This record gives sequence, structure tokens and C-alpha cells, in this order.
Amino acid sequence: MRVSRLSGLLLVVALTGLFSGNAAGAGPTTSAVVSAAVGALPERFRTPAAAVPVAAAPGPPAAEAPPTAPAEPTTDPGSTTDAGPTTERSDGGTGTAEDAEERGSTPGLASGTPCRITAEACIELSSNRSWLLSGGEVAYGPVPVTHGRSGWRTPPGVFRVSFKNRDHVSSIFDAPMPYSVFFNGGIAFHEGSLSERSHGCIHLSRTAAREYFGALDPGDVVEVVA
Repeated sequence: MRVSRLSGLLLVVALTGLFSGNAAGAGPTTSAVVSAAVGALPERFRTPAAAVPVAAAPGPPAAEAPPTAPAEPTTDPGSTTDAGPTTERSDGGTGTAEDAEERGSTPGLASGTPCRITAEACIELSSNRSWLLSGGEVAYGPVPVTHGRSGWRTPPGVFRVSFKNRDHVSSIFDAPMPYSVFFNGGIAFHEGSLSERSHGCIHLSRTAAREYFGALDPGDVVEVVA
């Protein structure tokens, strides 16, 4: 009985010294105090020091790995199409290159002409021919024309009809220009000689000049190719 009370008293004294020493910022370590307390006990109450568990000091919490961002797509879903390249139509729609090939024309050009489907009138200077177009298709022609002589060449390009005058008379050459349809400054379609070149205008036969005058209006596209 005395041994038990003595052992308890020694253990209390050892633990009191431990806590007071730690509070003061100095003193024996936990393992040293435990060893001293065990050494004060009778031999039959001692436990080998290696068997006394000593709690490890808690370490900092493990850092969590940042979430992995989803992989970006390797292709642009809008970069490919099954329909193939498209061409613009005069009605605002589109057609594939294969459609244009079936029609026997180059994509974007009116079939049988060197001009684009957006034109209402087409002139080919090298062959002295002209067409009227409607909706990208030939509506009239080809018809023979003559154009500007040396020093008065008719320039190629894309133009728009500015105005027309059935009984126009040239103020420069004081010459009649029946059924005039102007599309590039002083250059116009009009009735004229098909055997002599002009001063830049496009000469048409009387019949063709009437057709062009009736078909074309201000704002219509006229394309001239070399």
C-alpha cells in the first residue's frame, strides 16, 4: 500500500515539474521526465523505456493539390465543313463549288461569260462581245460591240449605272448617242457603229441598244473585263 502511494506521489511530482518547466520556456523534455519517473518506481513496476509511447508533434496539414483544368479542344469545331467551299449567288444564297461545276461554269462566274454572277451587264473587250445577265444567268446575248480606240481606251473594272438618256447628244463631239446608258463617267452603252471604234463608249446595234436601255437601271452593276 505504501509503495503504491509513493509511486503515485513520485509520478505527480514528475509531471508537475514537466508542466512548470514547459510553461517557463525551459526544462527537461517529455522523454527525460518519463524516464526519471519510471526510474523512481520499484523495479517490478518499471516498463522498458522503448515501450513507452511518445506522441509525435503534429506537423502542418498536407497541402491539397490544385484541381486540374479540363483539357482544351485540339481542333476548332467551326474550322471544317462537310459541304465544301461555297460561292456567293446573286440572290444572296450560296452554292457549292461542285454545283457550279455541274452547271459548266467557274465558281462565281456567270455560265458562258467572263463576268461575275453579281453583274447585270458584262463586256469582254478582247472578243468584242457583251451580255445582259439576270440572277447570274445570261438573259440576252452575246451581242457584238466596239469599244475605245487608241488614246480613248475603255477601262476594265466593275461599275454601276449612273443614269440613262434615250436621246442623248455628246457635248464633246456634238454627236447623237441614242439609247445611252452611262456607267463610268462619260462612258456609256449606246447605238453606234460596229465597224469603227469609239471614244471609250460601248457601241451596240440599234436592236441591242434598245434591249440594254430597257433592261438596265441606275445602280445596276456593269463589269468590263479585258
